[in-house]
Amino acid sequence: MKKYINIKDAAELLDSIACGKRVEGVLFKEKNTGCITFKAYQRKAPRHRYERLLCHLEHGWVKESQERIKVFESIPKVIGTPKVLTTLERETKEAGMAIIDYALDLED
Repeated sequence: MKKYINIKDAAELLDSIACGKRVEGVLFKEKNTGCITFKAYQRKAPRHRYERLLCHLEHGWVKESQERIKVFESIPKVIGTPKVLTTLERETKEAGMAIIDYALDLED
């Protein structure tokens, strides 16, 4: 038994299949004509926004994205609460100095 499948935007679809890519879409029966039709999903490629590393910290990092300055800290609980607090304060000061240095470098 042979079935004919209507393909919408056939040229683009066949080009991508010829390149070895998979094409996701939907296969359905049209109400008006009764033909089996394949329609590929029109998906956009994900845009990866890069972050620039400003500084490595002892337990984290400082990064700059397009909209934000990000500071990440991950301190182990094993060292105890007083040491966690002092480490957090120290590394926050280091992060602040790194941001200031970066801002001064931009001005030059």
